[in-house]
Amino acid sequence: MAAICAIISGALMSIQGVFNTRVTESSSIWVTNSLVQITGFIVCIGAWFLTGRDSFANLLKVDSKWYLTGGILGAFIIFTVVKGMTTLGPACTVMLILISQLIIAYLIELFGLFGTEQVPFVWKKVIAVVIMIGGIILFKWD
Repeated sequence: MAAICAIISGALMSIQGVFNTRVTESSSIWVTNSLVQITGFIVCIGAWFLTGRDSFANLLKVDSKWYLTGGILGAFIIFTVVKGMTTLGPACTVMLILISQLIIAYLIELFGLFGTEQVPFVWKKVIAVVIMIGGIILFKWD
């Protein structure tokens, strides 16, 4: 089930990036970003009403208050995805996003950042990333 969710997440992110880029063509990046954040908020509140209504006060129990900046990061994620797709196109942008996500996620695990379990360094994983970068070069090479 987790793998299916990850696959759906990747597909939705790619589609959302294209949708946001098209909306930005008619308005501006920050108007589009506001629409995305507001509509996302409305969906989340609706889901909250339907699924249990945990207390928002529980947010104050988060170990590090830095973890509460996800919405801020989300705004910049939307900005950078739209800018990338506008210039590089959807395929190249998504490939670079995936490589970046993989490298940063591995570094987070490698150093045990943000409360994640630390994992040992494995050359095979570095080689896999290099192969993926080679795949991007091959994909873009005309």
